[in-house]
Amino acid sequence: MSETDTGAADAGPFAEQQRLFKLLSQDTRHLIIQELLGHPAHLMSLAELEYMTGKSQAAIKDQLETLIDAGFLARYTYEPSEGKRDLPSQFYGFTERGVEVLHDYKYLRGLPVARALYENTRKTEKIERHESAPRPELPDAVAEALEFDEPDLDAVDGGTNP
Repeated sequence: MSETDTGAADAGPFAEQQRLFKLLSQDTRHLIIQELLGHPAHLMSLAELEYMTGKSQAAIKDQLETLIDAGFLARYTYEPSEGKRDLPSQFYGFTERGVEVLHDYKYLRGLPVARALYENTRKTEKIERHESAPRPELPDAVAEALEFDEPDLDAVDGGTNP
């Protein structure tokens, strides 16, 4: 296939859809997205992502850069934690473009399941420290897109659980 044939294929009506599918379906990127969806703050440190995905930091960094370059994620800094040994200052989270794509591809429907999986994962002391570390604010549009109503478990079981 010549370069002009490839260029024509890249410009077809489904080119963007194919590009997004490749972006979302790669294993490590998919795990990163799922873990970010499940995290209570939707912002995770590299150590949290390493622990929760089971992938190496090098593999995660490569895929984070791909997601950042695609405008899907951003690196957020919490400056008061910079230089503090036990608290992270760099976090990764979605951009407005990222949540738009997640909405379009119905990923946001899975927020309650992703949260339940995240909350029911046993964490080390270090990861619990990272999880409770102060974080920067997500942009309002991103935070609003990632909100969902937590179920009222008392209403579900009729309040009979002690």
